[in-house]
Amino acid sequence: MADENGGGQDGAGPMGGAAGEAMRDAADKVRAGFTDHVMDPARRAGEAMRASGQKVADGSATIGLKIIEQAERNSHQAFEAMREAAQAKDLSEVMRIQGEYLREQGQRSMNQAREIGELIMQFGRDAVSPLRPGGSND
Repeated sequence: MADENGGGQDGAGPMGGAAGEAMRDAADKVRAGFTDHVMDPARRAGEAMRASGQKVADGSATIGLKIIEQAERNSHQAFEAMREAAQAKDLSEVMRIQGEYLREQGQRSMNQAREIGELIMQFGRDAVSPLRPGGSND
């Protein structure tokens, strides 16, 4: 009757000897090839994606803070213009103050949009760099 572990074989059966050794060597080569050509590139891709995601998160936080800073600056400028208008002597002075404020605000808005656009482009380049061949993972 065959035993439970080896089916009555004493190691000299179909997988014994040189044939068994050759099959083990072949399996080791396949395993090594799989690791070299599939697992390692997948691991590196995962690390690059993680680094890219971190850069996106860092960039988003920086952009959010920059937008808050710009909104705060815009609010201060608006209140300053309102104070000046409240102290104006006549309607023509109010109109002059309002015109100056609108002109400055238009220029400020264009500068702020350019600044945010440049930040977005830079963070986009930084986020994609780990995904490119030879890109850094810092």
